[in-house]
Amino acid sequence: MDLVQGLILITSIHLLAAASPGPDFVLVSQQTLSNGKQAGFMVSIGIALGLSVHIIYSALGLAAVIANSTTALWLIKIIGGCYLIYLGIHGLRAKPVHPASNIIKQKAITKHSNLKAIAKGFLCNALNPKAPIYFVALFTVVLSPNLPLLHLVIYGVWMMILQLLWFSTVVVLLSRPSVNKKFQRLGHWIDRVLGGAMILMGLKVLTSKIN
Repeated sequence: MDLVQGLILITSIHLLAAASPGPDFVLVSQQTLSNGKQAGFMVSIGIALGLSVHIIYSALGLAAVIANSTTALWLIKIIGGCYLIYLGIHGLRAKPVHPASNIIKQKAITKHSNLKAIAKGFLCNALNPKAPIYFVALFTVVLSPNLPLLHLVIYGVWMMILQLLWFSTVVVLLSRPSVNKKFQRLGHWIDRVLGGAMILMGLKVLTSKIN
């Protein structure tokens, strides 16, 4: 399979995977609706960077080892599930915010909060226990023993770009004034609903069987 064919195949598969509802989508939506466009973009960057973790260990051939190791998958499941529950609890604790205080909140965004948002996205993606299995399936299709290192790097970077573009699109759509105003009136309830969804995902991760 040549580079162009590999890129087309990866694009079609990975966009479908990125667009499917999951922890990353819920986190981006929650952060955008509660903290604004900038927070949403920062989380999206973190998610794209988190993807690099899976790409690196897949390139090193560790994805198959992790996917077939019960111990490794259980460890990832416990850490990832607990982290999703932790994020969900924060969402459940959301309180109503007065419009005036919300403006002050937006002006108070600092470098520290941006890094925190990036870290949230990074951990949410990097600790996804389904990722090793997904990347084994994906890379098995496009990788070969004689694949040039440059092609592997291109595939990895392109997947991160696709991930960032998709979630950036989600952020832009949720940040539109006509959409955002409707959500802001019920912002704390949306935070709580999304927080509950995050907790359910975390519980599902912790209780799901390893195949």
